[in-house]
Amino acid sequence: MATILERNKKVKTPEKKTYAEHAQDALYREVWEDVNNEKTQQFLKKYWRYIVGAALGIMIIVCAIQIGQRMYYASKIATATVYETAIANVDANALANLAHDKGGATSDLALFQSYLIDHDIKKLEDLAENGHTRDFKDLARLHLATINGDKMELDEFVKFLSDMDTKKSPFYYTARLMVAQKYLAAGDVESANKILDAIINDKDAPASISATAQTLK
Repeated sequence: MATILERNKKVKTPEKKTYAEHAQDALYREVWEDVNNEKTQQFLKKYWRYIVGAALGIMIIVCAIQIGQRMYYASKIATATVYETAIANVDANALANLAHDKGGATSDLALFQSYLIDHDIKKLEDLAENGHTRDFKDLARLHLATINGDKMELDEFVKFLSDMDTKKSPFYYTARLMVAQKYLAAGDVESANKILDAIINDKDAPASISATAQTLK
């Protein structure tokens, strides 16, 4: 078997290029560059309108995005300023106006804060029916049930809180507990106990709600 040294002896050393070969390579490169430059110029002459149009289009899009972002942040800052000023001044009307001018959670929060200041129940009713977020709609409905619960018939009360009879509602357990209390007030102990047992046996139920359910049994 041939050794590594013996195999290496058989490898031919690359021959050095002559001056003429280097000159020929340089000529080939020069010609190739000229050809590429000519093709590039032909391409630019043929499609320059499209290239300029595309560049302008990109510039317009980028500028529009930047302007949009600035306007968005400016609007957010203005909204935050109005909200903070209204809270600092305990201005229910300013908060109500902000609620109707804006959307989403900001609107719902402003309207609920406005209610907390002037206790205008119509604002709770508006929030419960037309709120933008489930959290605040359910919160408003819970407050309305607390305020009007004694005046409502049993079936009416249960129906009023029926939309919250799902764990998608952040106030699911509180609403169920209130319904159980309404059953107890109406003398329907059996229906009340079904709800209370369900709360007590639910491992996801908050400890305070579960403890209250146990005291009602």
